[in-house]
Amino acid sequence: MKNILIASTSTIHGEKHLEYLLPELKIHFKDCKTILFIPYAQPGGISYEDYTQIVAETFKNINIEVKGIHEFENPTEAIEAAEGIFTGGGNTFLLVTKLYAHTIMTKIAEVVKKGTPYLGTSAGSNICGLSMQTTNDMPIIYPPSFQTLGLIPFNVNPHYLDVDQKSKHMGETRETRINEFHAFNTIPVLGLREGSWLEVRNNKITLRGQLSARLFRKGEKPVELESGSNLTALN
Repeated sequence: MKNILIASTSTIHGEKHLEYLLPELKIHFKDCKTILFIPYAQPGGISYEDYTQIVAETFKNINIEVKGIHEFENPTEAIEAAEGIFTGGGNTFLLVTKLYAHTIMTKIAEVVKKGTPYLGTSAGSNICGLSMQTTNDMPIIYPPSFQTLGLIPFNVNPHYLDVDQKSKHMGETRETRINEFHAFNTIPVLGLREGSWLEVRNNKITLRGQLSARLFRKGEKPVELESGSNLTALN
């Protein structure tokens, strides 16, 4: 039974790390005394130790201890023994490269599909889809594959931004980039706005949070999905 939270972001402007999601995390990880944190995405190049410490301070608020995967000699055994798993944000190209380098991409998918509670934010959410190709990140390193965990039957675009009609920015909008993806791919893409998340319970996928999400399908107009929408049949 899958038990997954896929959040657009770890931090909403003006709030502390994961503050908006803590009530959900207390329920989500209720049977966990410890969780395994995967810091491989390293936002801004922060060290594994410092990144893990930030997460540890957050989870103290719900009486859960945090251990970084880098603290273990064998990453595969750490995944297998984990009571819960959290993969944080940063650069998705780096995260995916490291997961393949340590040969644990398949192992994470395996244990999560069997019921290990999983939380992903930003890059950690990107990898929950079928591929990482709808990330917003720069390709700072070349992963051996774009294929990711495949825990949901579509891709996610975290931090989704709507078109600002008043902006003078002449670059591509997020919608334009997703349409470019669909010029060559058929995978549906969900634009997940800040403060929104997906709740996956077994095979049921539900949009949570106060905002709608924007669904893109190849050859179709984008659709707004309200909070509470069931995305289970999306494929």
